[in-house]
Amino acid sequence: MPLERAYWERVETRPVLETTVGELLRGAAADAPDRTALVAGVPDPADRRRWTYAQMLADAERAARALLTRFEPGDRLAVWAPNLAEWVLLEMAAGLAGLVLVTVNPAFRPAELAYVLRQSKAAGIFYVPEFRTNPMSATLAGVRAELPALREAISFADWDDFLELGDLDATLPEVRPSDPAQIQFTSGTTGFPKGACLHHRGIVNNARFTAELFEVREGDVWLNPMPLFHTGGCVLGALGALHARATHVPVLAFDPGLVLELIESEGVSVMGGVPTMLIAMSEHAAFASRDLTSLRSVLSGGSTVPAPLVRQLEAALDIRFGIVFGQTEASPVITQTRLDDTPEDKAETIGQPHPNQDVKVIDPASGDVAGIGEVGEICCRGYNVMVGYFELPDATREAVDDDGWLHTGDLGSMDERGYLTIEGRLRDMVIRGGENLYPREIENVLLTHPGVAEVAVIGVADARWGEELAGVVRRAAGQPEATGDELHAFVRDLLAPQKAPRIWAFVDGFPLTPSGKIQKFVLRERLEAGEL
Repeated sequence: MPLERAYWERVETRPVLETTVGELLRGAAADAPDRTALVAGVPDPADRRRWTYAQMLADAERAARALLTRFEPGDRLAVWAPNLAEWVLLEMAAGLAGLVLVTVNPAFRPAELAYVLRQSKAAGIFYVPEFRTNPMSATLAGVRAELPALREAISFADWDDFLELGDLDATLPEVRPSDPAQIQFTSGTTGFPKGACLHHRGIVNNARFTAELFEVREGDVWLNPMPLFHTGGCVLGALGALHARATHVPVLAFDPGLVLELIESEGVSVMGGVPTMLIAMSEHAAFASRDLTSLRSVLSGGSTVPAPLVRQLEAALDIRFGIVFGQTEASPVITQTRLDDTPEDKAETIGQPHPNQDVKVIDPASGDVAGIGEVGEICCRGYNVMVGYFELPDATREAVDDDGWLHTGDLGSMDERGYLTIEGRLRDMVIRGGENLYPREIENVLLTHPGVAEVAVIGVADARWGEELAGVVRRAAGQPEATGDELHAFVRDLLAPQKAPRIWAFVDGFPLTPSGKIQKFVLRERLEAGEL
């Protein structure tokens, strides 16, 4: 029955499972003990170690017992490393031991590292000594004096020695589905990051529903270039592969050439990746020469997925494309397109709500449910909503209201079928001369210009209009160089005059969050400071 307003009541045909990360792993090992579960996706094929499901469970339980010689259930344990296979084993071990995993970007510098460890009150950290010129051992040593809660620092270089600490006969604790499993620090598209505390029930079921709608099959090979410190990597990738009894191949760190090689050499069936990754792959010299015929489906999200990119990849690779939308606080997926959706729905919407979630669009000012097709703030409620921001009760109350609705801060509209379309972030909305303008609409138009590879439209302060539109563009390679005047005229031909940006800047790349979203607040600061 068509919806009469922008309110989707949860569909409960698929029950929420009362389970944990550890129980998910044990179930997979019981069902497929001899299947390859984990492959280290490193550049040198000779170093690509492999674990069966039985071996993965044995190593994870051994690591869990070793953890309990140094930590208590409920302690926060940070992990600061690229996508090592041991990262995944530690994730499983922490789940089995009842520890709360705190994920840390390996690119972080001293102040960022200290902030995350201090804010989460981490009792321990696993780290790599160095990665991509980041001197992580030295950085950690330099900030430890600021972190009285941090008792233990263990290098992944000593992983095998660490495993020897565990008592093989020790009993692992009972872990409940409602127990905290992870603290994930929000991406920071608007600045100050907060630690979203996610529970086992939320992340395990969210990964399960995502994998099912993505049609991942038993025995598939799931390539995971998403960073494990992000929910796209350690929830959708790592736990989604476990649910499907698939082979998980975490890519050490994103490199388009390595990803293309792994698709060919590992016979990859499915993969995830944010649009910036997919664009880099499609632009790589090896894109046309690698045998990518094993690839069946690609799941994307994290930021705007340009419609031309959807159509280009589906045609070039003979694949089916899926798009997820959500945020860390929602464990993370809220809506998802189905693989058999129409090209128009996959290119222009973010799909229907996941099972077991209520989703609505509200007027940001009144809180009333919006009408069909009206733009407002997207909110969700269900099993997947976070416990809260760690030790930030005021911020938690601001994000999750008394009725359990998570206010995402994303602007969108819902059609009569429940399909949502994103219009941008609530804080990104530009009010020019009293009129609300939505950058997403303008960005979608600009992405159809052959000279535009990527674009961000933002609002900057203006004495006359309050705010003025600015377009920041990365030009497309191999095309005539687009100018601001040309792009202004292009938008004016397709949209109302007030929607054409009057300020233009051209960049070689964008400041990104760890999940691949453009940090518009950084661009705004640079524009207003005259740096662009």
